[in-house]
Amino acid sequence: MATLDTLKRALRQKAKATASSPTQPLSDTQYSAGFDTLVRGSGWVTYQDFIIPQLSQLLAPLFNLRVHISALEIGPGPKSLLGYLPGHLRGKIRRYTAFEPNGMFATRLEEWLCSTSKTESPLPCLESPPDIHRIPFVLEDNIGSGTDTGTSDDDDEKYDIILFCHSMYGMKPKRRFIERALEMCVERPHGGMVVVFHREGALHLDGLVCHRTASFPTGVVRVVNDDEVLDCFAPFVAGFVTQDVDVDKAIRVEWRKVCRALGRREEVHPDHLLFSLPNVMAAFTQHATTLPELTAQMPLVKGYQTVKNREARLHRSAAIMRPTEIRHVQQCVQWALKHGVGLTVVGGGHSGHCLWPNVVSVDMGAFDQVHILTAGEDGGDSGSESSSLVVAEAGCKTGDIVRKAMAADVTVPLGARPSVGAGLWLQGGIGHLARLHGLACDAIVGAVVVSVDSSQVLCVGRVPSQHRPAGAIRPEKEFDLLWAIKGAGTNFGIVVSVTFKAYAAPTYLTRNWVVPLSDNLEARLRLSDFDKLVAKKLPQNCSADAYLYGHAGQLHLGVTMFESSTTRLTFATPMPTPVGAIWGPEDDFKAVDGVGLFETEMYVSAMHGGHGGGKTSSFKRCLFLKRIGEANVADRLVAAVETRPSPLCYLHLLQGGGAVGDVAADATAFGCRDWDFACVITGVWPRDQDGTEAARSAVRWVYNVAGDLLSLSSGAYGADLGPDPRDALLAAKAFGPNRPRLARLKNSLDPRNVLAYACPLPKTLMAQKLIILVTGESCAGKDYCADVWVSVFIRCTHKSLTARAVSISDATKREYAAATGVDLSRLLWDRAYKEQHRPALTTFFQRQARQRPRLPAEHFLNVVYGAVDLDVLLITGMRDEAPITALSHLVPDSKLLEVHVQASEQTRRIRRGCPGGDGDGDDNKNRNNSGSNLTALDYRPSLIFHNDTTGNEAAKRFAEHYLLPFFHEDLQRLANMVRPVPDFPRPGIEFRHVLGISQQPGGLALCTSLLQTHFTGDWAKVDAVVCCEVGGFVYASALASRVDVPLVLIREAGKLPPPVVSVIKPRSHISSSLASNNSKENRIEMERDVVPRGASVVVVDDVLSTGETLCAVQQLLDEAGIGAEDVSIMVVAEFPIHRGRELLRQRGFGRINIQSLLVFGGA
Repeated sequence: MATLDTLKRALRQKAKATASSPTQPLSDTQYSAGFDTLVRGSGWVTYQDFIIPQLSQLLAPLFNLRVHISALEIGPGPKSLLGYLPGHLRGKIRRYTAFEPNGMFATRLEEWLCSTSKTESPLPCLESPPDIHRIPFVLEDNIGSGTDTGTSDDDDEKYDIILFCHSMYGMKPKRRFIERALEMCVERPHGGMVVVFHREGALHLDGLVCHRTASFPTGVVRVVNDDEVLDCFAPFVAGFVTQDVDVDKAIRVEWRKVCRALGRREEVHPDHLLFSLPNVMAAFTQHATTLPELTAQMPLVKGYQTVKNREARLHRSAAIMRPTEIRHVQQCVQWALKHGVGLTVVGGGHSGHCLWPNVVSVDMGAFDQVHILTAGEDGGDSGSESSSLVVAEAGCKTGDIVRKAMAADVTVPLGARPSVGAGLWLQGGIGHLARLHGLACDAIVGAVVVSVDSSQVLCVGRVPSQHRPAGAIRPEKEFDLLWAIKGAGTNFGIVVSVTFKAYAAPTYLTRNWVVPLSDNLEARLRLSDFDKLVAKKLPQNCSADAYLYGHAGQLHLGVTMFESSTTRLTFATPMPTPVGAIWGPEDDFKAVDGVGLFETEMYVSAMHGGHGGGKTSSFKRCLFLKRIGEANVADRLVAAVETRPSPLCYLHLLQGGGAVGDVAADATAFGCRDWDFACVITGVWPRDQDGTEAARSAVRWVYNVAGDLLSLSSGAYGADLGPDPRDALLAAKAFGPNRPRLARLKNSLDPRNVLAYACPLPKTLMAQKLIILVTGESCAGKDYCADVWVSVFIRCTHKSLTARAVSISDATKREYAAATGVDLSRLLWDRAYKEQHRPALTTFFQRQARQRPRLPAEHFLNVVYGAVDLDVLLITGMRDEAPITALSHLVPDSKLLEVHVQASEQTRRIRRGCPGGDGDGDDNKNRNNSGSNLTALDYRPSLIFHNDTTGNEAAKRFAEHYLLPFFHEDLQRLANMVRPVPDFPRPGIEFRHVLGISQQPGGLALCTSLLQTHFTGDWAKVDAVVCCEVGGFVYASALASRVDVPLVLIREAGKLPPPVVSVIKPRSHISSSLASNNSKENRIEMERDVVPRGASVVVVDDVLSTGETLCAVQQLLDEAGIGAEDVSIMVVAEFPIHRGRELLRQRGFGRINIQSLLVFGGA
C-alpha cells in the first residue's frame, strides 16, 4: 500500500514526463475538494484516533497551569482542531488567531467559530471574535497584515499554544518555521508550546529537539475509484495543476492510472483505492534549541554506523551522543531533566527505537569492557555466594561476553545472536541455555545505573567493589530497581554495567533437519510431531528450534536441536522417539563451543542462501505460545507463512520451559514464564529496499500475524517493543502480572518520563482515580447520563476535577467497519445507522470474544490507559457480566463503580425511535440484564439509577448525592492514615496498615462516620452488624454503636459459648506469611440463632483481599439461614489485585452488595 508521499512523487514524475507545461497552484475550490476527499470517512479516523487524543493529552497539563489560553492555528482548514478538544479544555481558550490562506476555508472556519448558540460553539469562551488571517504563515512577522477579518494590530502578540494543524507542506526549511513559532510563544516561567502534525513522511529538523513526539503509522485514506473523484484527489496530492487546459486533461488521465496502479484494493472495498496515511506529532518548547549546550560537553557521533537496525537509521535523531565516562551519561540526564525532553539509549543498535526522530540518543558503545571474576575475586562482598561473576559494560555485545567468558571456562546464558547488546539482557534474553539456566535477565545479580530522576550513579545488588564507580550510592528502592532491571531494565535508568552470575562453559552438539512440506495438512502434522514427540520429551540440557519458511515455492520446516554438556566430549543423550523415523537423518552434525554456536543458527547459513551476510533487513515481534502442535495454533502458523509478502519472511520457534518456567512470574519483572515456544515473527526484505513499500509490507505482515496469534499466546516479548502505537496491544501482554507494579516503579524511578521511548508501560493512574462503568439495557439512557455526570464533576468548582465519558465499544465498531466496509463515521455518530447494524455488531463482537478471550480486558485497559490524566472516567458500552469483579484487578489503584441505568420498556421504546436521544454505544441489546428486571442479574451493581424522567435534573441529583462524595476530602484524610510498610511480612510486599487508622487521633471516628454515610442501603432496615475477629471487631463495634444496630461476633472455635454454628476458614495470605505453624486453615464460629433467619445484615471488615475470610463468613451466615441477597459487605480498604470479589462470585455469593472506602494496589 503506497503512502501519500510515494503517490505525490509518482504523480509529479508522471506530470514531468507527460508534458513540460507551466504549472499553477490549486484554486481554493480545487484545494477544498481534495481536502474533503482526504478527511472524509477513513481519513477522519486519523483525527479521531490520533490527532485529537494526542492533542488532548499533550495540552491538558499546559492548560491546567493557566486560567486563560491564547491559541494560534496555522492552516486549520474549515474547522479548528482545538474545537474538538474536551469541553473543559476548550472552555479555557479566550483568544484565537489563525492563518488560513484558503478563502473558502477561512469563511467556513469563521462561521463555525462564531456560532451564536453557546451549546454549539466549539470555543464557547472567546473574549473577542476570532482573528483569522487569510494569508500564509511566513517567516517574517505578518500578524496584523493582509487579513480580511483580523482585528489585531499587535506585532508582539504571544501565544500559549501554536498549532501546525495538518502538515508543514511548502514550509522550507521546516526548522526555521518552528523556530519562528517558538519566538511567538509566551515567555517563561512556564512558556508556550508549538505542536506540529505532519503527514509527509518524517520531519527532518536539523538538531531541533522535541519535547514529545508520537506517530500514527496505520492511518489510511480510501478514495472512490471514480474518474471525477480521482481528478479532485490527484491534483491535491501533487500540489498543482497545469496552466494549459488540454495538457492538464492529458495529465489527469495519466494521474488516474498512477493512482490505480499504486492504490491497494480490498475485498471489502472493491470500489475504493487505499493509500497509507501515516502521521507524526512533534511538540516543541523553548528548550528545542538547547542541543549545543549538550554537544559542547562530550563527543558526538557522526552518521549512524553504530546502529545496525536499518529501521532506526531512518528515524533521524536530533543527535547521537557518545559518552566515554560515567559523568558524561550523568550530563545527558541532567540536560534532559533541565529541558524537559526524552532520551533514547543505543546498546547493540538492534532496536528499532534506539534512535527516534528529533530525540537525542545516548550511544553506550564506549563502555565495552568485560571483566571475569572467579569465586573470591569480588572484593570480599560475595556474602554466602561463591560463584564466578561476569561484569559486562552496557556497550558490550553478546559475542564479546561469550568469547571472553569462554577464555575463563565460564559462560552466561545470553541470547542467540552475537551482535545484540544490553537491551536484550535487560528485557529477557532467550538463548540455547535458557532451559538449563534460565533467561539472561535471570542471571543478573547486580548493576550500575545512572538515575533518570536525580542523575546520581546507583549501585544495586551484587556489584564487585572494584567495579563500583566512585560516589555511587545504594538507592532507597534498591530491591525494587534490581527487580525491575531483570526483565524491564531499559525503562528505569541508563544502565552502565551489569553483573551476571556465571556458569561452567559447555560444549554444544547441534543437529539440523530440513523437511519439505507438501501441503498445509503435512505442515500441521509435522509441527504436531515436533511439539509432542520431540520437544516435550527433551531433557533440560537440550533445546529444539524450528523454522517455518518458504523456499522455491514450497513450505519447509527447519529444525535445529542443541545439546549442551560440561562433562563429556562425546554426546550420548538419546533422542526422544527416534528422530530419524520422523524426519530421516540429520542434514549436518556439529560439535561447537559457545562462539561457534552462533554460526550454526539455520537462518544465518541455511535459509534463503543465508541471512547473515548483510544482504537483508528485518523486522521482528515475538509472542509466547503453548501447544504449537494443536490444530488451532498450527493452522495459524502455517497460514501466516502462506500470507508472507516476501519469500524471505519466516517464523522462528525457540523452545522454552525448563528453568525459564521454574522462576515465579513475580520473582523478576519478566512475568511471562508459562510458554513452550517463543514465536519470532520475522519480516525480511532485501536491504536495497529499505524504506520502500516492500519494507512496509513486511512490517505490516509482522503486526498482522502478531495480532492473529495474540489471543492464543501467553504473553509477548518486551525486548522488541517501543513507542510505535501498534506495539501497545503487545506491550499489554509483555510483563504478565507485573504490569501494575512496573507502572508504579516507572512513575517513581522515571517521573519525568526521560526514557519515554522504551518498551511502553502503562501510566500510573492517579491516586484514588474513579472509574464508573455505566451499564444497562439499550436505550436506557446510559450515554446521556454519563455526559450529565461528566458535567457535574467538571462543574464542581471546589474540586477542579477532570472527567470524560468514553464508549468502550468504539474499538469494536472500528474493527467491524474495517472488516465489513461500513461507514465508520456514521457508525460512531449516526444513531439510526448504528441501530441498523446493531445485530451484526453484536454477532461480530461475540465471534471476536470467542477467538480472543481477553478482548474485553484489552478494550478496557486501552480505554483506561488512554485517560490517565483524568480524575473521573465514565465508560459506557460494557458487555461484561459483573464488570467490577472481572476488571478491578486490572486497575488495582483505582476506585471502580458500576452504575446500572434502569428504564421501563416503554421509555426505552420511545427513546429508540427518537433521533438525538440516547446515543448508547454498547450494542448490548442481547445482554441478559434487562433494565427493568434486575433480578436477571447474578450480581449486584454498585448503584442503580432510575432514568424514566425527562430532563437532566434527576441525573444531576444522583451524581451529587452518590458520586461526588467519592472525592470528599475526608476519604483522602482516611487514605493518608494508612501507613505503607515496605518488605513486610516478606521482601517485595508493601503492606498497608489499615488497622493503624484506629491508632491515630480521630481515626476511628472518621472511619466509622464514612462507613455510615457511604452505605448505599438503609440503616433503619439493617438487623445486625456482623464482624470476624480483630480487623472487623475494631471498626464494626464502633459502627454498630453509631447506627444503633446489634453487633454479632464471629470468633475462632472455642471462644464462644454453645450452641454455635461453625465453618472452616483458610488463613489469609498475610496470616499465612506470619504463621509460625504449618496450619493453612482454622475454624470460625457464631452463636446459633443470634440473628434470626432472613435478617438483613451488614458484614464489616478492615480489608477485602483474597476474599477467603468473607467467603467463610458468608458460609457461616448461610448455615444460620441468612442468604446472600440479605447481606451487604462494607470494608475499609480493598486490594483488588488479589481478586477477592471474583472468589466470592465463584462460590455463589455474587449478589452480595460489596462496598469499600479505599482501594490500594499492594498487599
